[in-house]
Amino acid sequence: MKHLLSLEKLARSDMERILADAVVFKKKRHRHGKLPLAGQIWALIFNKSSTRTRVSFEVGIRELGGQAMFLSANDIQIGRGEPIKDTARVLGRMIHGAVIRTYAQSDVEEFAQYSGVPTVNALTDDEHPCQVLSDIFTFQEKRGPIQSKVVTFIGDGACNMPISWMFAAAKLEFELRIAAPERYQPSREWIDRVGRSHRSNGKIVVTDDLRKAATGADLLYTDVWVSMGKEAEGAERIKALNGYRINQALVNLAKPNALIMHCLPAYRGKEIDEHTFEANAPTIFDQAENRLHAQKSILNWLVS
Repeated sequence: MKHLLSLEKLARSDMERILADAVVFKKKRHRHGKLPLAGQIWALIFNKSSTRTRVSFEVGIRELGGQAMFLSANDIQIGRGEPIKDTARVLGRMIHGAVIRTYAQSDVEEFAQYSGVPTVNALTDDEHPCQVLSDIFTFQEKRGPIQSKVVTFIGDGACNMPISWMFAAAKLEFELRIAAPERYQPSREWIDRVGRSHRSNGKIVVTDDLRKAATGADLLYTDVWVSMGKEAEGAERIKALNGYRINQALVNLAKPNALIMHCLPAYRGKEIDEHTFEANAPTIFDQAENRLHAQKSILNWLVS
């Protein structure tokens, strides 16, 4: 049985298939020759709020012929302390697959272990694999293969997004530069983990030198400075990350045709300024739309 729990555990061949099929799903939206989820019910179990992840999965499941059932933590007994493995063993007898957005990576992995149904990590504190797959799809749609390109992530380099990007860089052989203050750089444990697991031509550079990281980049990428669950650290994070912002001066250091991406929601004046966001809005909202097409490809891969 297939699961998408992390990019760390996803084979390169499977990643490449998902990316290739996403092109077809986008091109042939509303004209699918088959409905791979016909007769199936998938549960969306969300402990964290969402706009793009929830809507793209609900629409994607329905467009592939299935039905989506949304369950927040307050709707089911997980919210009252029922063990994940018990919830998984109950739901696994009633549903055909699960999409989970939560805090602990171990919760998603335990659900997959005990449920007996395909399980998707729709975001944990460790990884956000669906987002990065759709981001790579977006890049390749606009600029061709990402192999040997330079991706620069700017901001909180210790959160789930740059960690997922690290595994992607190792597998798809592009250069990833993470520009962040030392306190917000990925831990040595994560860097060593990527190195042990994936020997490839991918390159990962971690630095606090924002200008050096942006110079010659093919893609400048950022995310919010205060992730869900980190609100108590908000003021401290904003102070520490101030200056690690995408603006026109930084864009000028990248390649002339560099893409600017943001996985949204965006807080103008913090991780990106208003002018730069609006100047690159077509790419950013293509990126948001592509969550639908990439996730349909993921769902199709899981059941094929």
